[in-house]
Amino acid sequence: MPDPIALIDCNNFYVSCERVFDQKLVGIPVVVLSNNDGCAVARSEEAKVLGIKMAQPLFQFRDKARDHGIRLLSSNYTLYGDMSRRVVDAIGQFSPVYEVYSIDETFVDLGGFGDRYLKQASEMRSTVRELTGIPTCVGIPSKTRIGNGLC
Repeated sequence: MPDPIALIDCNNFYVSCERVFDQKLVGIPVVVLSNNDGCAVARSEEAKVLGIKMAQPLFQFRDKARDHGIRLLSSNYTLYGDMSRRVVDAIGQFSPVYEVYSIDETFVDLGGFGDRYLKQASEMRSTVRELTGIPTCVGIPSKTRIGNGLC
């Protein structure tokens, strides 16, 4: 069996970054808007439940945002880039072999851990959360399943 490769994915990354620095945003619906505040580029779980779609133009949900108290934030790509680097630094403590896939996703080689790879994946999630404040999920694909998931 090939060595397990994990995909660690930051949950609602832009919203999570904003929440690290503004705890008042935790538990309320939040939408991060694109450049020039044109459309939704990240949504909290609370905003998703209210029906806000990814890439939905603001003009289509402005009334809903007002009626439901959805916090609308302009994107801060400098912050998100810095937080992404911090997440990758935390992941690097678990394996010297990793590949940044996107600003919020990283593949991690968990070979060498044997049967302990799920424990390592769980510890990686905990460490990323502790060091950065960012919640994550880890998927570990296999031949017989789409993946073992830790969220």
